[in-house]
Amino acid sequence: MNRLARAHWLRYAPDLHFELQQCRDEGKDVRGLAERITVIQAMPEHDPQREWQAAQLLDETASLPIDDDFPYHEPSDLPAIQAARPPGPRRLPVAFDDQTLFDKIYGAWLGRCAGCLLGKPVEGWRRQRLVDFNQAIGNYPIHAYMSSQHSQEIRQRFDLRDTWWDGEPAPWINNVACAPADDDTNYTLIALQVLERYGHEFSPLDVASTWLESLPILQTCTAERVAYRNLTMLIPPPASAVHRNVYREWIGAQIRGDLYGYINPGQMEVAASMAWRDASLSHVKNGIYGAMWVAAMLAAAYTSADIPTIIRLGLGEIPARSRLAAAIAQVLHWPEAGLTWEQALDCVHKQWDETNLHHWCHVIPNAMIVAIGLFYGQADLERSIGIAVSGAFDTDCNGATVGSIVGLLRGAKALPEKWTAPLADRLRSHVLGFAGTPISELARRTACLVRSR
Repeated sequence: MNRLARAHWLRYAPDLHFELQQCRDEGKDVRGLAERITVIQAMPEHDPQREWQAAQLLDETASLPIDDDFPYHEPSDLPAIQAARPPGPRRLPVAFDDQTLFDKIYGAWLGRCAGCLLGKPVEGWRRQRLVDFNQAIGNYPIHAYMSSQHSQEIRQRFDLRDTWWDGEPAPWINNVACAPADDDTNYTLIALQVLERYGHEFSPLDVASTWLESLPILQTCTAERVAYRNLTMLIPPPASAVHRNVYREWIGAQIRGDLYGYINPGQMEVAASMAWRDASLSHVKNGIYGAMWVAAMLAAAYTSADIPTIIRLGLGEIPARSRLAAAIAQVLHWPEAGLTWEQALDCVHKQWDETNLHHWCHVIPNAMIVAIGLFYGQADLERSIGIAVSGAFDTDCNGATVGSIVGLLRGAKALPEKWTAPLADRLRSHVLGFAGTPISELARRTACLVRSR
């Protein structure tokens, strides 16, 4: 019981400082908040008053007013989000035979798994360490999966480890026999399960019940773990996303939106609305918008091979005056200003501090890196996921999202074998009912959902 009580993201007091940053981000009046947080966090760890006071503080911050001069309009309910969008289009015509549809969906699954695998062993690394390591092994710009099999000098210099803290093999390419289990793919499987169980009209409660039935709580992170805990206390969505959740605009929902794009070719609005139903369990505002943007981009990727067009069609489904929309607009300007992809990544790092966990996990800097990987990668899988992972921050999440979109654009047959062969057409998972399922089988089941509408 004591070990469980110490588990990350199950207690409120340790991460109260993120609430201060989050409230500032949202334009709330935070006067006096820093001092109260300092007092609470200074209390003895096992003093019951510490958690009680932390919970009380979070209940109060939930209702703090937003400053009158806050320049953004960021609703969380779907009708208000849709009312705040820029003009469409909301859907575009597509026509594929079954073979082409399967190839695109299979490519998306493979690209997602490949990008995730590339970024997974260096998740948590700072950018300089990541770049220095790849330069030292002759892999920069990144053009291959990363291995731990190097000289002792390299291993010591970069602290390469073949096992993680839990005893599991670290997912270097020399340690894997297929696509390893990861939350970036767990949630794609959860979405598949939701659609197969409940159909296209599923509700947020259907997603919630699938989490509770199919995903162990300790396989969730940050906002998802808080939401999971809230659900077990019978707090339904969307309140489950708000109640004492300091991670509510972090990246978690953005990694969960892909399948809703896979199953809605050309239907950006529908894909985004499905992503909202999922994201609203655990996130608000820009946390939701990241999921909607990704789902809409994937739906749009069926209709165009032009990356800027795809990015803009994705932005068409989120509020025009949101922080996320403004950040992605910056990224779209940088190539026009003559910046290289490395200079564009520099700009992200100047705005967001990778040593600050609130920044490292926040949806906006990671979405910016996704946009950079897509724009400068030019629909080439290797270049795109290499750039995304080189940006650091949440490397496996960003590699997976970029790989997913490029994989759908290119189709499985066009993806380089050097990136797909190590996956061995098999995906490990923590999700009940998916034990080493063939990736091609997941693609087939996904394609069936498109045709079942």
